[in-house]
Amino acid sequence: MSLIPEELRYTKEHEWLVATEIPTIVRVGITDFAQSALGDIVYIQMPKIGENIKADAVCGEVESTKSVSEIYAPVTGVVKRVNEALNKNPELVNSEPYGQGWIAEIEISDVSVIEKLLSAAEYRTLTA
Repeated sequence: MSLIPEELRYTKEHEWLVATEIPTIVRVGITDFAQSALGDIVYIQMPKIGENIKADAVCGEVESTKSVSEIYAPVTGVVKRVNEALNKNPELVNSEPYGQGWIAEIEISDVSVIEKLLSAAEYRTLTA
């Protein structure tokens, strides 16, 4: 069974989001469920700092020993930071998907979109 922290919000595409600088900066990554399905992650293509990304649009890729999967933006906004540690240690997504394995921080203008994402309970139902 995968780990699903209560304080995060989730997408149907298996990304997670948490506000880090309330109200406008959010941190995103892929879920424990997603990393488990992918297997050993060997490369992460992250969005670029300053890039405008749109909710539900592809903003990166995760390459594993099994396959390549797209990363979808959970919100619309501007990429403020990316997790540079993943360039040398992409396996952090496997070992700490909700900690050191985060992918990007995004500045959003409409914080109400966060509430439209799945709660932990809703995500648990989706992945059951």
